[in-house]
Amino acid sequence: MLAFYLTVAAAIAPLPAKAQTSSGNPTAAATPTTKASSAPSAQEIAAAKASGKVWVNTETRVYHKGGRWYGKTKAGKFMTEADAKAAGYKAAQRE
Repeated sequence: MLAFYLTVAAAIAPLPAKAQTSSGNPTAAATPTTKASSAPSAQEIAAAKASGKVWVNTETRVYHKGGRWYGKTKAGKFMTEADAKAAGYKAAQRE
């Protein structure tokens, strides 16, 4: 009798839909199309600092000229200070 109830419950439960792509590969749709930005290397940080670029934290909308968070936040990128100001980013209060 228990087997009957399990069979009925399985038949009633909705099945998960599989994502299909035009290529027919169901895992291709689950793969994100945007590449997550990786943390900059020490060489990239040194080169950006030498060229006078600031590190922009894209989540908090604050830029760093140097200090502890320069090139270290999870989401960010290098740009000139003028470009950062023009894009609406604010300078960090404490460096």
